Parts: sequence; C-alpha cells; structure tokens
Amino acid sequence: MQTTTKTRDRRSTESAHYVNNADFLAALIEHKNNVKEALARGEEKPVLSNYLGECFLKIATHLSYKGNFVGYSYRDDMISDGIENCLVAADKFDPEKSSNPFAYYTQIIYFAFVRRIQKEKKQQATKYKMLENVDLEQLLAHSDGNEEYINKIIDLMQKQMDNIEPERKEIK
Repeated sequence: MQTTTKTRDRRSTESAHYVNNADFLAALIEHKNNVKEALARGEEKPVLSNYLGECFLKIATHLSYKGNFVGYSYRDDMISDGIENCLVAADKFDPEKSSNPFAYYTQIIYFAFVRRIQKEKKQQATKYKMLENVDLEQLLAHSDGNEEYINKIIDLMQKQMDNIEPERKEIK
C-alpha cells in the first residue's frame, strides 16, 4: 500500500514539475565542463545535449500558457525567441552563484517574450499608420471603372480602419 502511494506522489510531482531542477543543473554543469575541456584542447564548443534543449523548450512552452502571454497570435515566435536566447545564454549560467537554473532561464525566456510583444506592437503601429495614409482616390483612379474592384477595396479599407482605433488605444 505504501509503495503505490509513493508512486502516485512521485507521478503528481513529476507532472507538476515538468523540468527537474536538480537534473537540469547537473546537465548544465556537465555541459559547462565539456565546454571548458573542448576549449582547453583548442576544439569547438560542443553542442548542447538534447535534454537541455528539451528543458528550454518545455520552459518556454509552459511560460507561453501563462495568462499574460496566451492570447497572442505570434506565440510560436515568442517561444522561438525564448529558446534562441537560452541557447545564447547556455554557457552563462554560473552554478557557483545559484543552484536554480530553472528560474534563470525562465527569466531569460520571459524577457524574450516581452521583447517580441514590443516588436510586434511597433510593427502593428507602423501598419496602421500606413493604412491611415493610403490615398484612396489614387487607388480608385487606377481601378479603370471596375465596380467590383472598387467595392472590394472600400470594404477592405473600412474593415481595417474599424480595427485601427481600438488597437491603437491598446498600443498606447
């Protein structure tokens, strides 16, 4: 009876903690030692292990489900940015200063997400500014009297203009 309780407890702990911090730390220390040895021999830095890559992916994916990130259509780009930043910072974690690589890389991913959101909002603002400055008269002049073409342009522009104001208020 005790064995099943322990097994059940271990499973619930594993699902709650999708990245085991102790294993993650051990893998980072091993990678750091491999890098030191390779550089001492004059070789290239070794590639990160699959386990470390999986940890970065899991952290980024789970963080993207957080309430302040879940609603964005470019969530995949955010995850990619987070993983990329982790790969760049893979050798920068110092186990002598901290034994919590999960928190370290979660912060890196968090700020990568924030940077992506800022970048996307700037691009949206640029797009909206361009739409506001479109010369409809010039577009319609090149339509050669095609009524269907004119109606499609007007409908498209109306939809875009209706979306501009609420989103611009949100961007500001």
